[in-house]
Amino acid sequence: MAFLALGINHKTASVDVRERVAFTPEQMVQALQQLCRVTPTREAAILSTCNRSELYLEQDQVESDAVLAWLADYHGLSLDELKACAYVHVDDQAVRHMMRVASGLDSLVLGEPQILGQMKSSYAVAREAGSIGPLLGRLFQATFSTAKTVRTDTAIGENPVSVAFAAVSLARQIFSDLQRSRALLIGAGETITLVARHLHEQGVKKIVVANRTLERASALAAEFGAQAILLADIPDELHNSDIVISSTASQLPILGKGAVEQALKKRKHKPMFMVDIAVPRDIEPQVGDLDDVYLYSVDDLHEVVAENLKSRQGAAQAAEELVATGTEDFMLRLRELAAVDVLKAYRQSAERLRDEELAKAQRLLANGGNPEDVLAQLARGLTNKLLHAPSVQLKKLSAEGRVEALSMAQDLFALHEGTEKP
Repeated sequence: MAFLALGINHKTASVDVRERVAFTPEQMVQALQQLCRVTPTREAAILSTCNRSELYLEQDQVESDAVLAWLADYHGLSLDELKACAYVHVDDQAVRHMMRVASGLDSLVLGEPQILGQMKSSYAVAREAGSIGPLLGRLFQATFSTAKTVRTDTAIGENPVSVAFAAVSLARQIFSDLQRSRALLIGAGETITLVARHLHEQGVKKIVVANRTLERASALAAEFGAQAILLADIPDELHNSDIVISSTASQLPILGKGAVEQALKKRKHKPMFMVDIAVPRDIEPQVGDLDDVYLYSVDDLHEVVAENLKSRQGAAQAAEELVATGTEDFMLRLRELAAVDVLKAYRQSAERLRDEELAKAQRLLANGGNPEDVLAQLARGLTNKLLHAPSVQLKKLSAEGRVEALSMAQDLFALHEGTEKP
């Protein structure tokens, strides 16, 4: 049995690679089923966000090369290209990595809370796909428990800091007075909801939410007194927007250079601030070449994030210690579970031998045997049968020079040389 956590993230791969390795929600179930079918993987879950694509696996033994080959083939990358930016964690390191990710310790923004919800979603999807079993299921539950403890017992989640918050902080640096700015938010997911909340708190009164479905956009817009439009209506609204922040699951860009050029002409080249949080990107990179456009991707937010993280650095060490404890406790419970299986099998064997000897004794008594003789024979027979297999194995191990096995037997059977008999 082996646990694996492998993939790429914002630390190891550029946004160009991350967007090529990202899984869409529609791909997840099929990808999980295929992964378990064509690789030596018994249980699997996939976490795919704008900052990472990770696979959490349970296998008989470590077969990471086969999984990386599948991942590269699935997304049309060369294996060498993927290996250049991929990482693989095994067993306790895989457990620790999952707990760090869920606790926000491995995020672009230290302590950001969205990742825990995203990991819970990946678990739910894996259950739907039938790729989660008892072992990986236990690991996910332990991961969620540790992440909750980190949130409760440390200050890692205080002073809201997220990619959404960083984007709004950057906008505040470019526009001295956000209250006079008009914002266009593309998408209606969790990240855009946070962006809308932060903009609203900064006093931005004119917010437009564009989404593929008007119903979803309207629900978010209603929360902040905003206006809802469809993605198709963006060209009519773009020229009114001082701030454009986009985060969708679209596989193709939503905003191209031509559309932004037209909007700038209507704005008489009044500056536009744009943040593309999506992976794959929603805004064509060429838009950044235009004068009067300030375009930032998630990879451009590092400096803003660094400033906003100072208050959380002290809490990070305490969180790391909780993760270390969570990892140790889980691995201990896992080893105990392995012992339970062995003990169960041993007990079943012992009970079978007991029943055989008891049946033999009952037959002797029924045939008029002396009770004392029958009991003595029962005791001898049961003792001999219980000791037979261990005796044979210990002699074999001793003959092979396995001295450590003899020492282990001393501990296993609580045999202590030199101790006085009671």
